[in-house]
Amino acid sequence: MAGNDNFLVRGHLLDGKGGATPVGMDIAEKWSPDRSDGVLWLHFDLSRKETGEWLRAKSGLEPIVCLALLADETRPRYFETSDGMVVILRGVNLNPGANPHDMISIRIWIEKNRIITIRPRHLKAVEDMRKKLEDGRGPTTAGGFVAEISLLLVNRMSPVLVALDDKLDQLEHELIEEKQERLRKDLGELRRQVIRLRRYLSPQRETMLRMYMDQSPMLFDRHQFKLRESYDRVARYVEDMDAIRDRAALIQDELTTRISANMNRNMYLLSLVASLFLPLGFITGLLGVNMAGMPGTDNAWAFWELCLVLSALLLVEYILLRKLKWI
Repeated sequence: MAGNDNFLVRGHLLDGKGGATPVGMDIAEKWSPDRSDGVLWLHFDLSRKETGEWLRAKSGLEPIVCLALLADETRPRYFETSDGMVVILRGVNLNPGANPHDMISIRIWIEKNRIITIRPRHLKAVEDMRKKLEDGRGPTTAGGFVAEISLLLVNRMSPVLVALDDKLDQLEHELIEEKQERLRKDLGELRRQVIRLRRYLSPQRETMLRMYMDQSPMLFDRHQFKLRESYDRVARYVEDMDAIRDRAALIQDELTTRISANMNRNMYLLSLVASLFLPLGFITGLLGVNMAGMPGTDNAWAFWELCLVLSALLLVEYILLRKLKWI
């Protein structure tokens, strides 16, 4: 359920039992750090200027926190302050018509009884979180929220990586079947996709490891377990992407080798043809000069005799090249 203001995508008050009650900006305005009726989750739209205005003027957050949450370009990171922690993660873009490898950032602020999340575009993992809360299976604390959203982001990545692996298998099959028309273009696009994914997943792996190792007081043992699971899976995904990248490089090298071999073979055939006809061209060129004294001008059979000589010369050249094992 969206909030009353358009820049508030949704607001929920966690009940501490896995469920939540939808709320709007009126509740957000009344929030105070000492309230104990549940954890408030506010999810904002970064593309709305009102989000930045509210964060700076009314959220009570430190300027450095606001700067991190509202930055135009972000990489996965994590740091703690005296009041809470900032976590910036990335998720695959599963919006209709979008490129999944164009990863969407989610900026998270968590403190004891408030969670603020900000995203520039719709993110499926946030919808997964909403459904878990509606079903009464969501997090009960702020620390549980960040552990759960980390795992949900990772869950959404798996199908994208499987699709990349399947695409690579298809390209390998096309290479074996000698279907090289679009292979170079598709292979280049696949490598670009892997590079874009790895650009964010590698620091995301380090971010999750830091959160797991730092033992924040807001993260209990059960939360640490989920963070460890998220880290292990992201680490495996990074390794899978490295393997895909290496396989793609091998396919690229094999494709380049085959193209080079085909070109060399064609050039070799052209050179052989030129070698066979070079003496013939020399003779016909010599006989083609328009000067007095050319032999055979008075012989009616001279042309056919010349053709016979040229054919015999061509046969001798062919036999010689075969003996030299050039053909």
